[in-house]
Amino acid sequence: MFAGRASVGGAAGPPVAAAGGKGGKFSVEELYGFNKKPKVNRGNSGKQERGDGRKETKEKEESLLAAQILDAARQLMETRRLEIYLKECDVTMEHSSMPYRNLGKSGLRVSCLGLGTWVTFGSQISDEMAERVMTVAYDSGVNLFDTAEVYASGRAEMTLGNILKKKGWRRSSFVVTTKIYWGGQAETERGLSRKHIIEGLRGSLSRLQLDYVDIVFANRSDINAPMEEIVRAMTFVIDQGMAMYWGTSRWNAVEIMEAYSVARQFNLVPPVCEQAEYHYFQRDKVELHLPELYHKIGVGAMTWSPLACGLLTGKYNEGVPESSRAAMKGYAWLKERLCSDEGKKQLGKIKDVHLLADRLNCTAAQLAIAWCLRSEGVSSVLLGVSNTEQLLENLGSIRVLTQLTPPLIAEMDALLGNKPRNSKRETRS
Repeated sequence: MFAGRASVGGAAGPPVAAAGGKGGKFSVEELYGFNKKPKVNRGNSGKQERGDGRKETKEKEESLLAAQILDAARQLMETRRLEIYLKECDVTMEHSSMPYRNLGKSGLRVSCLGLGTWVTFGSQISDEMAERVMTVAYDSGVNLFDTAEVYASGRAEMTLGNILKKKGWRRSSFVVTTKIYWGGQAETERGLSRKHIIEGLRGSLSRLQLDYVDIVFANRSDINAPMEEIVRAMTFVIDQGMAMYWGTSRWNAVEIMEAYSVARQFNLVPPVCEQAEYHYFQRDKVELHLPELYHKIGVGAMTWSPLACGLLTGKYNEGVPESSRAAMKGYAWLKERLCSDEGKKQLGKIKDVHLLADRLNCTAAQLAIAWCLRSEGVSSVLLGVSNTEQLLENLGSIRVLTQLTPPLIAEMDALLGNKPRNSKRETRS
C-alpha cells in the first residue's frame, strides 16, 4: 500500500522515487545502494600483496558500517510506513493510549490488549515480522505477551524468547504467559500431572530464555490428574520462582471452583485467571459464568479470538481467501464451520453489525474488540495479528470503547439475537 509514495517531507534521508524494484517497491538495499557489487581491479594483483592486510581490515570496517547503516535504514523505513498508516487511519498516540487493568482481583496490572502468538509466531509469519509486531505493540503500551508450549511445536516460544532477548527490554516492564498441557508425543509429555507441569514449564523457560514466566496456565482440564495434584504442582512452580501466578484455560466454572476450594483447604495458591474464547458468537461463559467467579473468588478473564479467527472482519463474506487462516493446513475445521448453515447465518448477522461500525467511523475489527473489552471481569483481550498494519488497526479499538453506550449495546444484542440469559435470576424474579 506504500508503493510509489513520495518521501515524508522534512524527514532525513534520500527521496523515494515513484517507481522501482518489483511492483514499484524499493528494498532498503536498493534505496541506500548496498546491493551494488563493488568494483574490483583485477590487474596488477601481485603489486598489492603488501597492502592486502590493511585492505582486508578496511573492508571489514566498511562492511560493519554498511550493516549498521542498513539496519538503521530499515528501522527508518518501518517508522515512516507506520507514520503514514497512522495518518491514513486517523490514529494518534493520544487516541490509542493503553489502559491497564488488574488481572482479576490480583495486584498484577496488564494492558487491556495483549499480544497472542497462536498460529502466527514460528509458523504463519517470519521472525522479522514477529519482531516488528512485538516492537510496535510494546511501544504502544502492550505489556502482555501470551504463548504456549504447543504453539508451532515450541517454535512460538523460541521466537518470542529470541525477540525479548534481542530487544533487551527490562524484564520487570512486561508480562509473559505460557500454557502447559500438550508438550510432546510421549504419554508423560502431556496432561497436568505433577511431572509434566514441572518438566513442561522448565522446557518453556528454556525456549523462552527466561528465568520465570509471570503466569503459567493449565491449557485445559485433565480428567486423569487429581485436582489436588494439579494445584500442588502449580503452587510448587510458584514457590520455586518459575512462575508468579497460575491460571486456567478452557476450564468450566465447576472445575475452577474446585481448584479454588482445594487451594483454600490445603493452604495452596489458587488460580487468578481463566483464558476463554470470547466474541459475538461465543458469549455464555464470559458473560454469565465468569463474572460470578470474579465476584466470589476474584478470578479474572483473559479472552482470545475476539474476531472469531477473522470471521467478524468480513473477510469470509465472499468465500475463503487463499491467504486466510481457513485456507491453511490443519484448519479444515474452520472452513467447515464457515460453510455450515450456522456459519452462513453468522455471516449474515456480521453484515448488519458492519453497518454499525460505519456509523461509529471505525472498522469491523475495532468494534468487535471494543465489544469484548466492555464486558465485566475481562482483564485483557489477546490479539492475533500477522503484520503491523493489523496490529495498529486493532489497537484503535481503545478509542471505540468509549462510544459503546448502553443503547448501542442493546442494538447490537438485538442484531445478534444471542444475548445470554441467567436462568437463576429469571427463576428468582
